[in-house]
Amino acid sequence: MPLKSFINILPDSDFPIENLPFGVFKPRDGNARVGVAIGELILDLSVLEERGFFSDVVAAAVLSGRNRNLPPETAAATTLFASDALNAFMALGRPAWKKTRDILQNLLSTETATLRDNAELRAHAFHKQSEVTMQLPARIGDYTDFYSSYHHAHNVGTMLRGPENALMPNWKWLPVAYHGRASSIVVSGADVRRPHGQIKPPEAAAPIFGPSRSFDYELETAFFIGPGNALGEQIPIDRAADHIFGLVLMNDWSARDVQAWEYQPLGPFLAKNFCTSISPWVVTLDALEPFRKPLPPQDPEPLPYLRATNNFTYDIQLQARLQTASMTTPHVITRTNFQNLYWSIAQQLAHHTVNGCNLQPGDLLASGTISGPTEESRGCMLELTWRGANPLTLPNGETRKWLDDGDSLTITGWAEGDGYRVGFGEVTGRVLPAL
Repeated sequence: MPLKSFINILPDSDFPIENLPFGVFKPRDGNARVGVAIGELILDLSVLEERGFFSDVVAAAVLSGRNRNLPPETAAATTLFASDALNAFMALGRPAWKKTRDILQNLLSTETATLRDNAELRAHAFHKQSEVTMQLPARIGDYTDFYSSYHHAHNVGTMLRGPENALMPNWKWLPVAYHGRASSIVVSGADVRRPHGQIKPPEAAAPIFGPSRSFDYELETAFFIGPGNALGEQIPIDRAADHIFGLVLMNDWSARDVQAWEYQPLGPFLAKNFCTSISPWVVTLDALEPFRKPLPPQDPEPLPYLRATNNFTYDIQLQARLQTASMTTPHVITRTNFQNLYWSIAQQLAHHTVNGCNLQPGDLLASGTISGPTEESRGCMLELTWRGANPLTLPNGETRKWLDDGDSLTITGWAEGDGYRVGFGEVTGRVLPAL
């Protein structure tokens, strides 16, 4: 039987009762705290927690053997949601996440009078999304960016080495990744400053220093780590989902000319670490479960530690929209899908920990640019314009090889259900001139 909330929710809303993504918000008066999105509102979980609705959530986590890495201070904590970060809740693990979700879906149901018929409680517990400021959902200790889209890797490799040598020999054997910079991750809505760096024009004998001339976006998703693992331990691939709290949208802004000069032999550095934007709402794996799909067969077959009993991906539609300073409405320039990732999130996590690397609550692991097989499904300007050789023509007649100052780039994503959608909201940012 379909779920139905007493909250009025439009059919095309990203946030029906089937979703209930978690985020951190700050009301006009008061401190930041944790909430879930429902329609155009936010349900303040700190209010519900104060009134005892989640009294047995931590107990459920402590009793679960899957949470042996639960920090003692978390188990003893009296509050989870009167906090400016989701880390403590992420650390509890899947039984606690599911129990909390079940409690919330029951409270928001048309069949439950607790919130529906209590005007005083509703007045304290609900906020309009339009009247709050969204924060980063977690204190992000570490950030890893993968390179997991076959079509993106093949396109970029073709530009650099030709189609015969597009993929490096290791690409289909392991999820390639690099460590990014957690301190420069910002929440949607923050402007991004065009960075400076060393650039070597093809005709120049030596590099020059100056603002990036090839400024780009990257359409990505990312997932937050839950309990994590102790140093020296591994997370087996069939237990990976127990350590994935949920997904967000990501724009990993990139300076392609800086990257082209610096990336050999160790990969991206200044070309990537100046700013990365994420969406504020974390969509849980439970909300995405109806859209789970089998991961297509991989050739060659991965090594045993990367083989799952039932490896999975998700049918999530993704778009990037560009709006220049002179445009009144944004224009869609990328249409792609999460299913275009070759390596699954379970494989990414298992590979990350196979050497004993310890992941911690709130760590962020990103997909890398998600591109598909068609031109319109390319997830960055580098591919869309083929390194600037084929400029985009926008509806107002403007053209773009790369992003210009004043351009705004917005990424959206959603999974389409039967009469509802589970959406991510958006991640948006505007390019400011270099200092």
